[in-house]
Amino acid sequence: MRANAYVIAEQPNAAPFDPGPRSVHPVHHSDDDRLDHFIERDGVRFAGTHLLLDFFGAKRLDDLDLMESALRGAVEAAGATLLHIHLHHFTPNGGISGVAVLAESHISVHTWPERDYAAFDIFMCGDARPDLGAEVLREKFTPSRMEILEQKRGVIDGA
Repeated sequence: MRANAYVIAEQPNAAPFDPGPRSVHPVHHSDDDRLDHFIERDGVRFAGTHLLLDFFGAKRLDDLDLMESALRGAVEAAGATLLHIHLHHFTPNGGISGVAVLAESHISVHTWPERDYAAFDIFMCGDARPDLGAEVLREKFTPSRMEILEQKRGVIDGA
């Protein structure tokens, strides 16, 4: 199984998620002279890292301005390229659903403020660091507990 689940923060001041050392760089294929932006970590070549974040006991999940600011901050911290943000604010409970579309892929969000719960999805390829984006989101919404599921997408066998 390629997915790993992490409980990284039992309290808001817990240490940030650290996926460990890695070599992240675009891989050049000499046979077709293209830059595919796949990355290599621990001898495994893959398209990108997909993080699923569950925030429990999170705050300000109905604040549309904060959500946009947090997504922009997560994109910047990850070293990604923002193309577009679209957010929808539900009424009457104030939940937010939306996506930041990136050149490297996306960050999506769905919140349930009445349950103090949010689900974020961060997928990035190339040199981007989704783990750094996840840390920005943790800082902005201060969950009492945070779980992360990490998946390597597009693993190339025999790389």
